[in-house]
Amino acid sequence: MSMHMIKGVRLSGSKKKQKRKPGWQKAEQEHRAFLIKMGIDPDAKPKKKEFEQYVPSKPNIRDTQDYPSLKTSDAIPGACAKKESPKYSGDYIVGIATMHKSNLVPVGRGDDPKEYSTMRRS
Repeated sequence: MSMHMIKGVRLSGSKKKQKRKPGWQKAEQEHRAFLIKMGIDPDAKPKKKEFEQYVPSKPNIRDTQDYPSLKTSDAIPGACAKKESPKYSGDYIVGIATMHKSNLVPVGRGDDPKEYSTMRRS
């Protein structure tokens, strides 16, 4: 692959000269005159600003009251009893069948087992 095909790559010395429009010298003189009129020296280099360390004016602290009753670091709460899991105590549901894409369906007493084996919904 040659160099002229790679985007952004130039050979040394292949930089094009910038063409200036006619009257550029007059425009530059007018610009210098304007800067002098405004009190700016056109030949002066810009001054560098010195570093000023940031000092906050006031610390940002919320004014809230202290409620000692809400603190739990000094007291450990007691243990709680485990909640019992719900269990079915009726006699209508006999079991669970699997249908389309692991869809679990409760099987009731008196249901036709062919519905579940052929994967048909009721």
